[in-house]
Amino acid sequence: MSESQRRLAAILAADVAGYSRMMGEDEAATVAALDSCRGVFREHIEGGGGRVVDMAGDSVLAVFASVVEAVSCADAVQLALADEGMRFRIGVHIGDVIEKPDGTIYGDGVNIAARLESLAEPGGIMVSASAFEQIEGKLDLAFEDAGEHEVKNIARPVRGHRLAGDAPAAEPPPLPSKPSIAVLAFDNMSGVGDQEYFADGVAEDLITALSRLRWLFVVARNSTFTYKGRAVDVKQVAQELGVRYVVEGSVRRGGNRVRISVQLIDGMTGNHVWAERYDRALDDIFDVQDEITETITAAIAPELEAVERERAHHRPPESLDVWEAFQRGMWHLYQFSEKDSVMALRLFRDAIKVAPDFAPLHAGLAYGQFLARVFGHGDADLDEALQAGRRAVASDDRDAMAHFALGRVLTVSGRIDDALSELKSALALNPSFALAHYGLAYCLVAAGRFEDAIAEIDIAERLSPRDPALWAFKGVRGFARLGSGDIQGALADARDGVRRPNASFGAVISPLSVLVAALGRLGDSTEAAATAGELRHENPAFRPAAVIDMFGAYEPATHEWFIEGLVRAGVPREGWDA
Repeated sequence: MSESQRRLAAILAADVAGYSRMMGEDEAATVAALDSCRGVFREHIEGGGGRVVDMAGDSVLAVFASVVEAVSCADAVQLALADEGMRFRIGVHIGDVIEKPDGTIYGDGVNIAARLESLAEPGGIMVSASAFEQIEGKLDLAFEDAGEHEVKNIARPVRGHRLAGDAPAAEPPPLPSKPSIAVLAFDNMSGVGDQEYFADGVAEDLITALSRLRWLFVVARNSTFTYKGRAVDVKQVAQELGVRYVVEGSVRRGGNRVRISVQLIDGMTGNHVWAERYDRALDDIFDVQDEITETITAAIAPELEAVERERAHHRPPESLDVWEAFQRGMWHLYQFSEKDSVMALRLFRDAIKVAPDFAPLHAGLAYGQFLARVFGHGDADLDEALQAGRRAVASDDRDAMAHFALGRVLTVSGRIDDALSELKSALALNPSFALAHYGLAYCLVAAGRFEDAIAEIDIAERLSPRDPALWAFKGVRGFARLGSGDIQGALADARDGVRRPNASFGAVISPLSVLVAALGRLGDSTEAAATAGELRHENPAFRPAAVIDMFGAYEPATHEWFIEGLVRAGVPREGWDA
């Protein structure tokens, strides 16, 4: 081959889980074990019709003409290495690659395989949706949908399928003592991808309305939406989320009309309790939403008919464009990227000019600026955040999101007492608001009330057991446990949080920073130093003193122990670049 060629290939990418820590503990033994494992990889890759492209560091990169052969090889390697002390993550993708004359390959196909590998569990295999389509029914292996994931340097979300049994076992949560329900993301049946946000918004409105009923346990949107786009077994969903009832629905929008189909299912039996279809003009969409909420609530159990219910009388303004702008803005915020953050803030600001008294828009703007501050985005503006939060509450004092957004902004502004008041107001209005319980825990950590913070995180995790922000829940609870003197508990939470596929380490309090601080306080200098190195790699701008900037000015001594733990682990107080 005299010049680079573009071709379709099956790519296998692998690396060692915890390699930096192992090298820190015993470099010679780790290198010897790695050499042995490389031999196993080479034997199975070449024996399975593949070609080894690279084995740099602790990684393995190989190409195959057949994705069936690539996945068979991955399974054979994991079985062969099952009893070894060194565990690999493996990702497999089929896609376009560019192959150079020397045999090296590059391109998006290679990048996606590497990202899938990072999403796999140690000892596990993660394949892309395109690879799964090619192997389905051809191998005696069971895969389960692992959902979509935002990954670095890839424009669109990557959907993964995990080899069954690779996921860490989780104990299903018990049923609450009161009626419980989960509303899944509604299917967009419009045939237009741009209408996805509309279907999401209908389901989110229903979740919000149901959450205002204090006698009803409602699972948070962030957990229920993890099933989006998947064919699901409702009984399994009910078991995983710990609820009795599940709501499914679809939205078909055409011109100025919309059809919404909704069904309520008993998650214990799989039987339909109630179903209805609504054909309406879009000018009365909010009446439809109220009707759905009322009917579902009445259908849950006859004995609840006498229970006094809280109903929200506030409705969005009679402008669908404003409602659409709010839903689009929230969709961008949920992507948790700087680019999407800028887009969301622009949408909120533009919509506020049209509907200056619509509280959710101001709340979205405040929350968006809060996230920009926490993740260190360059355009973060706390003054605008405070103004927007206060305007949200002034526009609708009964809006839980308004109080939540203002409470979060006040927290990072160091006004802890005011923040506690706002977050408690949010929970008084919506007791099932998982993110508000998490926000209250964060605020309680700032106040040094660690045991109270742990209790709030426990509630948040129970309300949203599949939340994409579970890594953050784990990080804050680990921080609180460390503050209360429970180093082993902090380590357990931090290690769990670090392993979450979508974990972010850009914030001051993250699972990785808590893990470093806990190891530093434990006195484990070897692992602490190796983990501090991982933190430096993931967040080069990290500096321990930033915890004071975030909220420590309220009571600096309350969090000095966290900084000391980081410093003991080898992290300079003012950061590596100071």
